[in-house]
Amino acid sequence: MKKRQWTGLWMTLLAIVMVLSACGGGSKGTTNNATSEGNGSESAAASSTLTIAAATDIESFDPHNNNNTASEAVLVNVFDYLIKNDSEQKKVPALATSWEQVNDTTWRFKLREGVTFHNGDPFTSADVKYTLERVAKDNTLKQNSYFKNIVEVKAVDEHTVDIITDGPDPLLLNRLSKMGAGILPSKYIADKGMDTFLKEPVGTGAYKFSKWTKDDRIELVKNENYFGGEPKWNEVVFRVIPEASTRVSELLAGGVDVASSIPSTDIARIEGEADKKIVKAPIQRVLQLIFRQTEGSITADPKVREAIDLAIDKQGIVDSIAGGAGIVTRTSVTPGNFGADPSLYKTSLYDLEKAKQLLKEAGYAEGTAEMTISVSSQYKEQAEVVAAMLDQAGFKINLDVLEPSAFSERYSSKSFKEIFMIGIGNSLFDASNNYNRYMLEEAKGESDYNNPEVEKLLQSALVNMNPESREKEYQQVQQIFAEERPAVYLYQMEGVYGTNDKVNFAPRSDEMFYADEITPAAK
Repeated sequence: MKKRQWTGLWMTLLAIVMVLSACGGGSKGTTNNATSEGNGSESAAASSTLTIAAATDIESFDPHNNNNTASEAVLVNVFDYLIKNDSEQKKVPALATSWEQVNDTTWRFKLREGVTFHNGDPFTSADVKYTLERVAKDNTLKQNSYFKNIVEVKAVDEHTVDIITDGPDPLLLNRLSKMGAGILPSKYIADKGMDTFLKEPVGTGAYKFSKWTKDDRIELVKNENYFGGEPKWNEVVFRVIPEASTRVSELLAGGVDVASSIPSTDIARIEGEADKKIVKAPIQRVLQLIFRQTEGSITADPKVREAIDLAIDKQGIVDSIAGGAGIVTRTSVTPGNFGADPSLYKTSLYDLEKAKQLLKEAGYAEGTAEMTISVSSQYKEQAEVVAAMLDQAGFKINLDVLEPSAFSERYSSKSFKEIFMIGIGNSLFDASNNYNRYMLEEAKGESDYNNPEVEKLLQSALVNMNPESREKEYQQVQQIFAEERPAVYLYQMEGVYGTNDKVNFAPRSDEMFYADEITPAAK
């Protein structure tokens, strides 16, 4: 790795960010404590209530129409899947007690008997049929692309279903254990309508809906009739706190039991408190830049994309902003996911001088290669450092920092300009989750990426039931992407959480907050 030429610039920037964070955190934390006194703080003090601080709100209570991990992390407590991933990502029974593959296109599932929805309606095969056919056939739903290969769900009897796909599907079990497969109450929706369901959602999960104040908090209460046994908490509260400094202040003040996405600059402060601690774990999320390649866009030029890649010192970002909690990568398929290519993991190509040369070869004098990077405020510091590095290479960067909800809306509408920065997880634990967005139809309007060879490989992998050759197809795609750079992958992230001594919390690699996996600490 060449000597980092941006060190002085970055140290100045880091100092500014730390001062602003400290100032902002103090005032906002105090204000938040005052306004939520008797709400957040008192709830966290009660042993029967679990309070979690998240950076991002859910999109809705429709598990078929959400598209981010923050939503799924909450909704898994309200809606059950047929199959569940345990903490080691092994498939275990949930609403289905057993399953078998009948033929290349048919799977049979035996359903759990005696389960009821939160409103008392019995869970039957009719609910599975309604749920999966809805998400499979309605292409306006955000989860449709994961399930559109399901052509029919046959209710064999009240507690047996056959799920039929339009071809071999090596990922069906993975799909059925992720968001989009949350089982909905067919009778309740038929009687009350979807609008009522969205206001008063009903699932079979361990916790029932109580209240949602958008961009503030979600309140759940225990389902005393849960088939998995009595839930551990009387109430679970998810507080939406976008500002990291405010999440830290709330944790220190006792307003929350678990706080996610703790900045490296606050770790020592939290660890210095006798009743607080930091918990870390690798997660599936990879921070990355995704490029628009629409004709006429500056990032449609492969030399520009390569220059961007070479101008970014990924290890420098990990060491400074992430406090070492990250692993540099040239692929978004990290170890533990099917199809990973180890040759592209733990590697980086930082070369500032070559980046400058490539930009000149692309026809841009210094300061004339102007681009906008859109980013959610939770990754603001990382985006600021990337912008500083690109400025050093001769780019002119406009940062478009959005609140998480606004970023989510822009993401859904595919209306970013040249670049957006995003941390993408992988609830499928499969390379398809990372790369289907580059298939021709999915890429339209977002990146407009179009490579016939990649299209052929990705289409083949979707139906390839041979694990060995399917893995090679995804590895070949990764090698092509390493050259073409439809995205620049920065680093695999590590989940950094702050907790108090009232709870036992072990982070999951999929970033889910299953409330009953977070237990009250022994007194």
